Amino acid sequence: MSASPSGGPRLWIDMTNSPHVLVLRPIIDEFQRRGWDVSVTAREFAQTIPLLERFGIEHTVIGRHRGKRMAAKAWGMAARSAQMLSFGAGRGFDLALSHASNDLPVAARLLGIPHVTMFDYEFAKLSHSINVRFSTKSLIPDAIPADALLQYGGRPEQVDRYPGLKEEYYLADFEPDPTVVEELGLDTDKIIVVLRTPPSLAAYHRMENMLFDEFLHIVAGREDVQGVVLLRTPEQRDGVAAIGADNLIIPSKVVDAQSLVYYSDLVVSGGGTLNREAVALGTPAYTVFSGVMGAVDKDLIAQGRMSLPSKASEIELVKKQRAGSRVSRDVGELVDRIVAVAKKTSRPGKSCS
Repeated sequence: MSASPSGGPRLWIDMTNSPHVLVLRPIIDEFQRRGWDVSVTAREFAQTIPLLERFGIEHTVIGRHRGKRMAAKAWGMAARSAQMLSFGAGRGFDLALSHASNDLPVAARLLGIPHVTMFDYEFAKLSHSINVRFSTKSLIPDAIPADALLQYGGRPEQVDRYPGLKEEYYLADFEPDPTVVEELGLDTDKIIVVLRTPPSLAAYHRMENMLFDEFLHIVAGREDVQGVVLLRTPEQRDGVAAIGADNLIIPSKVVDAQSLVYYSDLVVSGGGTLNREAVALGTPAYTVFSGVMGAVDKDLIAQGRMSLPSKASEIELVKKQRAGSRVSRDVGELVDRIVAVAKKTSRPGKSCS
C-alpha cells in the first residue's frame, strides 16, 4: 500500500459533471488545509475538464459520457468503474467523496474505502439506487427528509442532513469579477438575463422544455434585453442559433458563470444549480424545470426565494435595483461531517482529523 507523500490521510474525489467542480473545489481546499492528500478523477463531460483546468485542480481523466441510450450508459458505467478500480487499487485511500457520482461508490465499496455521496435532488432514482446503496454516508440538505432515501437503501443512521444550500457553502469565499461583463460584450444599461438550457442531450431546433423555449423567444424579441445562454452540451447550440437573434449570446468558452449571475438582472434555468447560485448571490431566479420538483427547490419557492412561473410571460424582465442579500456558510462544517466517516473507519494509528 502506497503512502501519502505528506504522510497524512488520503482522500479520493471523483467528478462526473460540471457543477461538481464548483461544489467540491472549496471542500478540496479545506481538506488540503487540514493536511489531507487529495486525488481527483474526472469524467470527460460538459465543461467538467475545462472547469478543473480553470481552477487549477490537478486531476486524472477517466472515461467519458456515453450519451442517452441506456445500453450505452450501462456499458460506460461498467467500463469506467473497472478503470476506477485500477486507479484506486493500492493507493491507500482513507476516504472517498463524490457528488452524485455512480462510479466512485462502486469502486470504493469493492476496494473497502468508505465513501460519502452528496446530492440535493432526491428523485434521480437510477443514480441514487447506486450511489446511496454503495455509500457509507449520504450528505444532503436538511430540506430533504431522511426517509426519502429509504427507497434507495439509505438507512436513517447513514443519512446526514446539513443546514441550507450547498451553494451557500461553496460560494462563501466568492468574489465577483466584473471582467466577465466586458468579455461577453454586455451592455449594463440593458436587462441582462442568464439562461441555462434544460438538461437534455437532444440536438433539437426547439428545446424539449416548451416554457424555456417560449421565454427564449420573448428575450430574442426585446431590444432592451441581452440574454447569455449557457449550454449544457454542444448539441444544444443549433437550437439557440436557429432563432437568429443577435441579443442571444452563446459564450464560445467556459465563462465565470457565478460572476455573470451576480451581475445579471435575473436567471432562468431549466435545471437547479444555477438558480440556487442566483438565490445564494441575491439575484432573482426563475425555475422552468419540467421534471419532478425536489424538496430543496420546493422549499425555496415556499420561502419566496425562487419563482415558479406557469407561463413565460410571468417572468419579469426588469433591471435588478440592487444586489440582494447573500447567504454564506462555513464549508468547514461540511468537511467535519465528511471526515466523521473516516474517523469511524480509520486504521489504528492513522489520524483523520
